[in-house]
Amino acid sequence: MFVSVFDMFKVGVGPSSSHTMGPMVAAGRFLDALRASPFSASGLRATLYGSLAFTGVGHASDRAVTLGFAGFAPDRYDQDKAEAALAEIAETGRVTPAGLPPLAFDPQTDLVFHYGDPLPGHANGLVLAATDAQGDVILQETYYSVGGGFVMTAEELAGDQKGDDGPPVPFPFKSAAEMLDMCVRADTSIAGLKRANELSRIGPGTLRIGLDRIWQVMDDCIARGLVAEGTLPGGLGVKRRAKGIHDALLAEHGLNITPPHTINDWMSVYAMAVNEENAAGGKVVTAPTNGAAGVVPAVIRYWLDHVPAAAPSKVGDFLLTAASIGGLIKHNASISGAECGCQAEVGSASAMAAAGLCAVMGGTPEQVENAAEIALEHHLGMTCDPVKGLVQVPCIERNGLGAIKAVSAASLSLRGDGTHLVPLDACIETLRQTGADMSAKYKETSLGGLAVNVPNC
Repeated sequence: MFVSVFDMFKVGVGPSSSHTMGPMVAAGRFLDALRASPFSASGLRATLYGSLAFTGVGHASDRAVTLGFAGFAPDRYDQDKAEAALAEIAETGRVTPAGLPPLAFDPQTDLVFHYGDPLPGHANGLVLAATDAQGDVILQETYYSVGGGFVMTAEELAGDQKGDDGPPVPFPFKSAAEMLDMCVRADTSIAGLKRANELSRIGPGTLRIGLDRIWQVMDDCIARGLVAEGTLPGGLGVKRRAKGIHDALLAEHGLNITPPHTINDWMSVYAMAVNEENAAGGKVVTAPTNGAAGVVPAVIRYWLDHVPAAAPSKVGDFLLTAASIGGLIKHNASISGAECGCQAEVGSASAMAAAGLCAVMGGTPEQVENAAEIALEHHLGMTCDPVKGLVQVPCIERNGLGAIKAVSAASLSLRGDGTHLVPLDACIETLRQTGADMSAKYKETSLGGLAVNVPNC
């Protein structure tokens, strides 16, 4: 089982990896299939099912499909060009992707939200089709957006292709137990295992540049969020708060008037800055998802700015360790809120961040595994109930608390020797079982919880 660090951490666009990035990727994949087909298409259609339908407008899924059909991709998204393209599509009723003739596509009529039962494979399903001049379907494919921007066809999902089809890696761990055993046998860290696996596919320069870019995009996102003001889009009227909190923290710095627990506000404000940017449709990094994108960068920034002896040169080890934990959760359970609730998103992110922080602070592999388990265990059962289908309430603050839990989990694990009662593997399996038992109304459908109890939503 190999999930690259660059699969877990993908540069993309908000507000959602599964509901925005995934549908955009699916549309791009469908265009590739259409280019390779012998058929001559005249138009396109899309139908969104399950959570993609119920919260699709709030998550900009309709915009994502439309832009995907127009040739846009999350990793090279340009907001100004996207807005211009959407305006042109609305006016002309067609898209003009490269390598294909102009194709009729009116989002008002050719994109349908199906509010009935979800497709059988996953809560986030969409069916994309191409039609001929008579309107008959000539090519059709079912896609599932399974979390974190990962997309699978129905055939791929049925084949249980959770890993990859590349060459073997030197340390193919599929569980935390296997991971720890390999660390002992290879006399290396979790980051060392992950680095070796990555280097079996790419060169050291490519890995270093890629990791540097991931952190740079994360840090840039924090910086933008700490200075931006205004009200977030979507109609809920949520005001950006990160700048105000950050300004107040800076004003208090060094005045000896703040209690020690104010450090929690620093962790929270970094995370909130990222998730406010995400809610505004900005450029973020899945970590492992957009809805949980603030936790990992917040903990890295906290470590760099507030922990003595923190070294920027170790950020790569943080990311590699975090990706190892995220890969295990994705492989053995889920990182999708629509599949397992927010325990799979912020819970996974907190576990990843706890592991990364523990590692760069000198933790043994056993302590790192313990840190991840503590953080994940105390998110078990967390629902995903976004108010008005927007990635704003409770998502933004929840990332701040996820960061605080991650730091606490890493600290607790470092106080011990790595010995603990609940293995990370058992915690991941509990996440999977809890998600399977959880009512659909608490899994990113906005049909229960805060989404129905907050007034005026």
